[in-house]
Amino acid sequence: MATPNYSYEKRQRELAKKRKAEEKRQRKLNGKPDDTAAGDEPQAEGEAGADPAAPADPQT
Repeated sequence: MATPNYSYEKRQRELAKKRKAEEKRQRKLNGKPDDTAAGDEPQAEGEAGADPAAPADPQT
């Protein structure tokens, strides 16, 4: 029976983590221009503090 190659598995986990972090960074960068463009327009009174991405009910 072959022994597991832990170094390979660790490297794959590290690469996956880096890939995920890079995708998250790209999403944030791509989301910023849209948010600033929407921020220039006046909002209604009820929408002033509302963030559509935030959960409506905070976790306890």
